[in-house]
Amino acid sequence: MLRPKIPTMPTPTVHVAPPIVVEPTAIVPSAQVPPPAPVAPAPSRPTIQLTPGTVIALVGGGTFVVLVVGAVLVSMLLAVAVTGASVAVCAVVLRSLIASDTKRR
Repeated sequence: MLRPKIPTMPTPTVHVAPPIVVEPTAIVPSAQVPPPAPVAPAPSRPTIQLTPGTVIALVGGGTFVVLVVGAVLVSMLLAVAVTGASVAVCAVVLRSLIASDTKRR
C-alpha cells in the first residue's frame, strides 16, 4: 500500500584523477652523533617572594572564600529542608481531608 521511495545515488560530476605512484627511496644510515647536553633556560619571570603581609592577605582571602561558599551551601540545604517539610505538611493535610470526607459518606 505505502511504498517508500528510495533515493538514487547521484553520479559524480567531477573528473577523478588517477592515483599518483610514489617510488620508494633508499635510506642511507649516517654516523651517530650524541645529542648536545641541554642547557637550562633562564627563568622568564622572577620568582614570587612572599612577605608576611601577602601571606596574611592570602590566608584572609581564602578564609573569606571558604566562608562564603559554606554559607551558600548551608542556605541551599536549608531551602531544601524547608521545602521538604512544607510538602510533608501538605501531604498530611490532604490525607486528613480525604479521610474525613470518606467518613462523612
